[in-house]
Amino acid sequence: MHRSASRLTRVLACAAVPVILTVAGCSSDSGKGSGSGDDKKKSGSSASASSAPGGGAKASAEPKLEKAAFDKLPEPCKVVQAKTIETLVPEVKDKNGTATKSNDLASRGGCSWNGLDEDGLQGSNYRWLAVSLVRYDSQAALGSGNQRAGEQYTKQVEAAKASQGAENVKAEEAGGVGDQATSIIYTTKKDGVDFFNTTVVARTQNVVIALDYNGASYEGAKAPDHAKLLESAINAAKEAVGTIGSANQQPQQ
Repeated sequence: MHRSASRLTRVLACAAVPVILTVAGCSSDSGKGSGSGDDKKKSGSSASASSAPGGGAKASAEPKLEKAAFDKLPEPCKVVQAKTIETLVPEVKDKNGTATKSNDLASRGGCSWNGLDEDGLQGSNYRWLAVSLVRYDSQAALGSGNQRAGEQYTKQVEAAKASQGAENVKAEEAGGVGDQATSIIYTTKKDGVDFFNTTVVARTQNVVIALDYNGASYEGAKAPDHAKLLESAINAAKEAVGTIGSANQQPQQ
């Protein structure tokens, strides 16, 4: 058993790698008569300014940049409920998770959990769960937050499908998860052990979520059910979407 434990430590160390705005106004003189010469000059100046390039009329016609829906992120290690972690990662090493280092938690964050469920002669089952969150603001030079998040969503889906060592890759739409979502499943092999990997990439407004969930079996334990891993990953991604929405709800007055 000492040799098996040492071998598992080396394998697991290699396995836990994530796929991881304008308003213009005007005033008028209510006085009677044709007005003074000064008034006429002012009127002429206003008309010239409005018709000139860069004038008030043109500026007010410029499209208004859409405000980003979400202006903050929840704590990454609390984006999925504790009871869900315990179910997806039996014998989790640290139920509080390991947070990813970030110098801007309002825009980017992540967390991961792993656990090895040992069952004596029946073998051992390893599970690893990770979630990353990226939020995008609306910027005139780059586009709206939703647009930027949509572009990143597409990039992350392609990156997941091209994961190093991935075999039997299958990607399909994951309905009911945020505004758009894709699930990617594939297998990899580490030191002769088959790992069953699931990634769910989702976008909710201006936030992109990437949730990775994988499993492996040792010492003769039954191989993980890939369909069940996928179902669990999708449900966890739905939780993450809900948590993001709750974190941005305005307090009632």
